[in-house]
Amino acid sequence: MENMDGLAVTECTRCPDLVECRSRIVNGTGPEDADVLFVGEGPGEQEDQQGEPFVGRSGSILDEKLRNRGLSRADVRITNCVRCRPPENRDPTKEELENCRGYLEREIELVDPEVIITLGKVPSQHLLDRDVAVTKEAGQIERVELGGASRSVLICVHPAATLYDRSQEETLDAALDKAATMAGGSSGQSQLGDF
Repeated sequence: MENMDGLAVTECTRCPDLVECRSRIVNGTGPEDADVLFVGEGPGEQEDQQGEPFVGRSGSILDEKLRNRGLSRADVRITNCVRCRPPENRDPTKEELENCRGYLEREIELVDPEVIITLGKVPSQHLLDRDVAVTKEAGQIERVELGGASRSVLICVHPAATLYDRSQEETLDAALDKAATMAGGSSGQSQLGDF
């Protein structure tokens, strides 16, 4: 795909507001053949500065939750719906999401994960192409056509939700427990075939 070198977007000027706001394009990180692919909304200030997704407070929560399940960032791939920071950390617009969709689809196709975990409302709605009540639907798995194949998409609350509402921690934990089970957790044996 144009503007991509493997899984990395090397240049893009499709979204003028994002190009003006970003300091860099933030590509996904993690194994190129990961069984688990986390998809967030878009880079925030910390991610834009460091060039990696989920490195701020939300990333610390995600890292801790993964560790508690025998997983680490080295075991999973983490990416975003859009690869450039929206101004003021606003939600990406529908047009911005669509402008970046091809890059995300290509990444999904190349990684070929067993499960895609959407972190929050924006990625859930974007990938499932419907309204999603994330807190009610967290932990549910849907099959959807992405990256040229039928994929399992696990709906999950955003890690930051636990910072503002402690009751969301249980919801996040339950969804990540399911993801860890699907990925094999610390046993190293994938149980993805069970789903």
